[in-house]
Amino acid sequence: MRDFQAPGRSPARGNHMMAATSHPAATTAALQTMGDGGNAVDAALAASAVLSVVEPHMTGLGGDCFAIVAQPDGTLHGVNGSGRSPSMLDAQMLRDEGHAKVPYTHVHSITVPGALRGFEYLASHYGTTRFRTLLEPAIKLARDGWIVGDRVAYDWAKPEFAGQVEADPVLARVFRPKGHVPVAGDRIVWPQLAETLQVIQQNGADAFYTGEIAQDIVAHVRERGGVMSLSDMAACQADKVMPITADYRGLTIAELPPNGQGVVALIALKILERFDLATLDPFGPERHHLELEACRAAYTVRDAFVGDFDTTVDAAKLYDEAAIDALAAQIDPAKRNASFVLPEVPDSDTIYLSTADSEGRMVSLIYSVYGDFGAMTATEKTGIVLQNRGACFSLREGHANEMKGGKRPMHTIIPAMALQGGKPVMSFGVMGGAYQPSGHAHFITNMVDYGMDPQAALDAPRVFWDVKSNEPIVERAFGDDVLEGLRAKGHPAKPAVHPIGGGQAIWRDPQTGSMVAGSDPRKDGGAAGL
Repeated sequence: MRDFQAPGRSPARGNHMMAATSHPAATTAALQTMGDGGNAVDAALAASAVLSVVEPHMTGLGGDCFAIVAQPDGTLHGVNGSGRSPSMLDAQMLRDEGHAKVPYTHVHSITVPGALRGFEYLASHYGTTRFRTLLEPAIKLARDGWIVGDRVAYDWAKPEFAGQVEADPVLARVFRPKGHVPVAGDRIVWPQLAETLQVIQQNGADAFYTGEIAQDIVAHVRERGGVMSLSDMAACQADKVMPITADYRGLTIAELPPNGQGVVALIALKILERFDLATLDPFGPERHHLELEACRAAYTVRDAFVGDFDTTVDAAKLYDEAAIDALAAQIDPAKRNASFVLPEVPDSDTIYLSTADSEGRMVSLIYSVYGDFGAMTATEKTGIVLQNRGACFSLREGHANEMKGGKRPMHTIIPAMALQGGKPVMSFGVMGGAYQPSGHAHFITNMVDYGMDPQAALDAPRVFWDVKSNEPIVERAFGDDVLEGLRAKGHPAKPAVHPIGGGQAIWRDPQTGSMVAGSDPRKDGGAAGL
């Protein structure tokens, strides 16, 4: 039981329906959808559409999505809604420009948006309502306006990208309506997006991929020197994929296979399973040293082998017992292993949400434009913020994740599920770009090794590393002992400038069916249910 005299929040509890999202408007939309007769899939899609409006720097129709659906019969179904690079694109184009890595907002970082195809697939295979009819709450918010939340205002004020927003005419017009960065409590309207959503509502996802919206996206990219074509847009489709799983101390963790980095979370957890974490202080430097080292080892595997599923080795081989033993043997509880060298990965964030209904269905969904406002550009006519997911490609010749035409890049966004005795018991996910596998490991070990409920496991302070310098960053909720303890073990640790990631989770008791949920306090949202 938590200390009711200390800051914090209780987990949400319910029996019939539950939703946990990063914004109150999305949680409300999800619960209303289920209250009106929709299932958890319908609720997740309605909430996702709302988040396209109220967290536009994180997600939108110009991005990608991934989801895992747990059906009432206990089966898991994965959906990959990530788009591909333009068919005419080649890494040599950027190498010829002198680039060693894909620039964050370069036109060649823009990949085909896959999210709507993913939503269409989810609605048609697992929902009870056509996706287009779930757009009404999002349309109303975009048309009539929404109030900027505190965390959203914090993100929009970051000086590192403020000038880039002003440089794009559409972003500046919508998100600098008074000529300055909006603050919490300001009202924003986005009529272009409302009209675009209405076109999709009337004509379905095909209107996005083959109609005037597709023409606007392609024209926008071409005008900036890109090579995207109408045929690239029309060819976009979502794929059903089989989740990959690994056990962690009696709990089975399910992730999606590459091109996502879910396998990295499984590697990190299997390494940590070799250490007796339960004997360590959950908020002490010894535990977080081991977590850092396990994740640094796992990320070296990601950056060597993970790319599109057509070019990645069998994911199961990356976390078989022999591979994990070899990685765990390189970890010294007393000091940092300097041989784990991680390449720079662009910083980013996203939205993640969980929903669950009275029939036993659960949804784990993640949806993103990758960087803040994606490639920092939005289409003039339709207001689509275009993702920069291509920044995750490698420019190294022959690499599994080398940029090539018609290829999906290595993806950071990863939904997850947990099973107990073969039965799905938890939908969970963590936001924060490259942080996500580390966040999955941190969250699961908080629950399994330290007995935390989903809310407490999300509340707990975090350690990761700065993606540019590879220096560990420590949230200030920790005391100085963690910072100094990590330094004593060889980590050049420093205080975190910004909060690390976010997250949501819903746990369903396998015996009673009652639910308990948490939503990360690092975001504006919350968990709620009945």
